[in-house]
Amino acid sequence: MAASVTTLPPVRRALAALALLGGGLALTGAGRGPASGACAPGGISAVAAPAAPVPDRNAALLAQPAPGGRGPVRAPRWGNESDAGSSWVRTEGSGMIDENSVRTAREVDSHSTGTPEWSNPAGFEKDVFTFARGVFKAGPTTAPSPVFHRGRSIGWWVDFPDADLNLSYRLQQLTSLRADPDGRVLRLTEPELHDYPFLYLTHPGYSILNDAEVASLRKYLLAGGVIAIVDFWNSIEWNGLAAQMRRILPERNWTDLSIEHPLFHCVYDLKGPLQALQVPTMQFWNRARNPDDPSAPLQIDRGPDSEKLSVRALLDDRGRIMVIAFHNSDLSDGWEREGENADYFATFSEKISYPLGINLIFYLMTH
Repeated sequence: MAASVTTLPPVRRALAALALLGGGLALTGAGRGPASGACAPGGISAVAAPAAPVPDRNAALLAQPAPGGRGPVRAPRWGNESDAGSSWVRTEGSGMIDENSVRTAREVDSHSTGTPEWSNPAGFEKDVFTFARGVFKAGPTTAPSPVFHRGRSIGWWVDFPDADLNLSYRLQQLTSLRADPDGRVLRLTEPELHDYPFLYLTHPGYSILNDAEVASLRKYLLAGGVIAIVDFWNSIEWNGLAAQMRRILPERNWTDLSIEHPLFHCVYDLKGPLQALQVPTMQFWNRARNPDDPSAPLQIDRGPDSEKLSVRALLDDRGRIMVIAFHNSDLSDGWEREGENADYFATFSEKISYPLGINLIFYLMTH
């Protein structure tokens, strides 16, 4: 039987923190050395201090093929992704998914280059971090660009299942944290939501939440859960997300996080400016871009006000993050598509998406 909703998420966060501490977090930044002492007071400043820094250890590990993967199991491409009516959705390339019954990322075929497989010691299957993804309905895209997105309903399933499983595997590989090898997919009103302190939402700019989902998410956040939001673009999608969040937490206002925030330094010491951490969608990436020319576009136009990365949060009364949104950045494409393009991997997966993803989970689970 599940524990009380008012206490369970904070307890789970404490367990996640202990898992992170197991044996220390023997991890260095790729060629940058450890981020010692980067966590805020009350955090665990020793976690990022290995016995001896190993130059480029992470780069070497990330470059290794994930063992036990399924290989390139591409489902037939379905063309335009969209809600297909009822509970069925048409995904990026994994075929049709019944969003009312899917429970894990593992049960869905990769639509990229395959996903790794691993297991945890018997008896400790639940003493893990679980990447949990939230399901929601989405309305049609109204942004003027890209034109091929207009009118399509693009929602919770973007980058699924590859992003979930690849990041979980890299957490297990690069840190002492044990990660659930299956991940979890959750309807927003499921009682089991409160078993998972971390909830991931993608493409929520056109999300349509009913009253029960709003009430459930409010209860979840007030009980200690945290929501991380990525891969939504332009002012239209920001306004759509902000409207839904006002329904959930009307008493909270967004706070912009600067590069000085400890989240960016608590494991990997990520260098600024903040804009340097923007990740483009791989298919839209301007590969001819001169990185020394700040006026050169990183990718194709994603709609009004889509050029600048912002990281914003809704904080509780003690300044802890309840909701964090990475606006105008496709952080999860660097997880999902790590094996599709060597240049994209070296530029974004290795240097931004994985370091920031690991920082994000560590910081949220220990604060």
